[in-house]
Amino acid sequence: MEQVFEAIGVDLVEQVLRDSYGGDIRVDVRDSSPRLRLEATAITPSARLDQITFGLHFDVQAEALGRLVICRIDSGRLAYHPAGGGKTAYGRGDTFIPVSPERGFTADCAKADFHTTVLDPVLLESVAETAPGRRPEPVRFTSHQPVSAAAAETWETVYGYARETVGLGVAEQPLLAGSIARLLAATALTVFPNNTLSDPTFSDRRDAHPRMLRRAITFIEENADRDITLAGIAAAAHTTIRAVQLAFRRHLDTTPITYLRWVRLEHADQELRRTDAADDGTVAETARRWGWADAHRFAAAYRLRFGSPPTASPHDRAP
Repeated sequence: MEQVFEAIGVDLVEQVLRDSYGGDIRVDVRDSSPRLRLEATAITPSARLDQITFGLHFDVQAEALGRLVICRIDSGRLAYHPAGGGKTAYGRGDTFIPVSPERGFTADCAKADFHTTVLDPVLLESVAETAPGRRPEPVRFTSHQPVSAAAAETWETVYGYARETVGLGVAEQPLLAGSIARLLAATALTVFPNNTLSDPTFSDRRDAHPRMLRRAITFIEENADRDITLAGIAAAAHTTIRAVQLAFRRHLDTTPITYLRWVRLEHADQELRRTDAADDGTVAETARRWGWADAHRFAAAYRLRFGSPPTASPHDRAP
């Protein structure tokens, strides 16, 4: 769902920013009354895409937001000074994490137009684990810059896909909305340096046995209609995310998320088989209900799996 906020004047700009981002945000005007336009599009309660336009030139001061914000400048200039850190200026085309969720900051905004992704740290923790042997701790980003220029472009590609998918009404389909939100979180962990560990440890390799795999499969098959996460699958299997990933790769030559999509495809097929003549609209609706944003990709996956198009009559489909 998209919401548009427009504000002129210090008090209204501060109120919109506080309501949207949290924290005690204060605006200090440099030349005249500031202007703000914010288009906020919620994917899930823990993931949002924003388009922001700051008019004129003013400073912002804020306490810790408690959320991860990833930003790309479309025009203008922004300079951030995190508490306890150095000031960094960003211009057109820059992709960056302006501040850590746990740190306050000041920002110098000069007619900046930019888009952001706002992620709840809990969402990040659902797709990642910190290094073994440590007490559970939040995901922490160790640099505000992408690991490379190619990584920054990857982020923009995924952001563009998410933005396009949201335009299809993704918030109305929980499975699809959840998968898009987690795609953004997983991409953020790939693009920006952080304290998570993705390689399996000795314990993970030991735990990636068939019994654990069966527990994971049972959980997936019994909950395919819910917005389940990789962390949820691992918890149900009484193991780590890395061990679950290794078990699926070792014993089934696939990933847990691919297996989940396969199970959901089976459910979609069962729905379509109960339809005498599934037209394109029915197929698109079924696809979105079971986690596909693009009906054409769903149809391709369906044909690959079942040997016939999803619009085929029940009598023409493979058994």
